[in-house]
Parts: sequence; structure tokens; C-alpha cells
Amino acid sequence: MKTPEPPPGRFEPKGKIGYIILWLMGVPASVLFVIFLLRGCT
Repeated sequence: MKTPEPPPGRFEPKGKIGYIILWLMGVPASVLFVIFLLRGCT
């Protein structure tokens, strides 16, 4: 039985790298978490 694939664009490594870069630039983790939640709800 085949496992379902995640929706396209949701778990891209490129997005994770963007969050890491923002965090390294000094954006608080709580702000990044809020952005993650808002983008996930669209």
C-alpha cells in the first residue's frame, strides 16, 4: 500500500532554510512560529 504524499510546497527544504536564516538574523523564534502558523492556515 502506498503512503500518501504531502501536499506540494508544504514541507520544502527551501522553506526550512529560510526560517533558519531569519532566525540567525535575529528574528525571535516566537515570531517565526506565528508566521509558520499563519502560512500553514492558508
